[in-house]
Amino acid sequence: MTASALPGTDAHARRERLAYWKLAGLLALAAVAMTIASAFVGYARLDVLPALADALHGERSLPAMVLTQLRLPRAILGALVGFSLGITGAAMQGLLRNPLAEPGIVGVSGAAAFGAVVCFYSGLAGAFALALPLGGIAGAFVVALILFALVGRGAGTMTLILAGVAINSFAGAMTSIALNLSPNPYAALEIVFWLMGSLVDRSLPQVWLAAPLMVAGWALLISVGPALDALTLGEDSARSLGFDLPRLRVKVVAGCALAVGAAVAVTGVIGFVGLVVPHILRPFVGARPGRLLLVSGFGGAILLLGADIAVRLMPIRPELHLGVMTAVIGGPFLFSLVYRLREDA
Repeated sequence: MTASALPGTDAHARRERLAYWKLAGLLALAAVAMTIASAFVGYARLDVLPALADALHGERSLPAMVLTQLRLPRAILGALVGFSLGITGAAMQGLLRNPLAEPGIVGVSGAAAFGAVVCFYSGLAGAFALALPLGGIAGAFVVALILFALVGRGAGTMTLILAGVAINSFAGAMTSIALNLSPNPYAALEIVFWLMGSLVDRSLPQVWLAAPLMVAGWALLISVGPALDALTLGEDSARSLGFDLPRLRVKVVAGCALAVGAAVAVTGVIGFVGLVVPHILRPFVGARPGRLLLVSGFGGAILLLGADIAVRLMPIRPELHLGVMTAVIGGPFLFSLVYRLREDA
């Protein structure tokens, strides 16, 4: 073996980078393909290309309206939400150095869901179309402020986890109270269905509302990649390498709050994607948390779009909620992961 082929040399590092970008490129192409496929799938047959031509020419034909008001928002939102769940799952597992961590561990998902439930309960959801996602974003924003206050006081990782457990418990309790005191059973049923998570009947205004927040969250999380790599050596080693750990925690919490809060605000709670995808892709990136971020985002988009296509193809009407499908996929995976961890212990 020549010196240039030894691990740690420039040649070896170049090969690793090339392999990484090939993987990221393939996953990105697969995510785009799944988004296009999602636009083709529905209850009724739709000639997508003629419908797209009508939409581009400004013709308000029925196929064009189905494509632009139903199919495209669902496909685009599925890709955005899947990317958000995948990248935040990888970031939380890297920050906490725990393979069982997932995006909702700091309480953002529960708080966003409760914010939307308040809109249901108060009647705001029926008053104007964007009340529901705005309520969810407001809930995530409040929790982010609480977590920022903790980090600003020098709170460590364990304190963030405990705060997340407390926030999730409180949000769950308040959601249960809202269901218990719901003025009519139809409102309670609507809340329960929304909490299951779905992409049905989402609109382009909801996409435009949530997308900028998600993209801002992705940018924050991708920026902490080198710090997450250093953190695998331990907190003391990461500090010695010049990384500011409180700043790292702030960026991860802010990124998760923006990405997951916006996702939950428009789709409801969709679990397991942020837990499953990083585990599947981790062996392909050398178990480096920084490199896992981007590929987990694309992997999350692929998984979520695949699950959404599956619920539309299943001969079940009304269709299963997307959160139910991801739980069916993720539950057995979690059991297998726990079993493997027990064997390694």
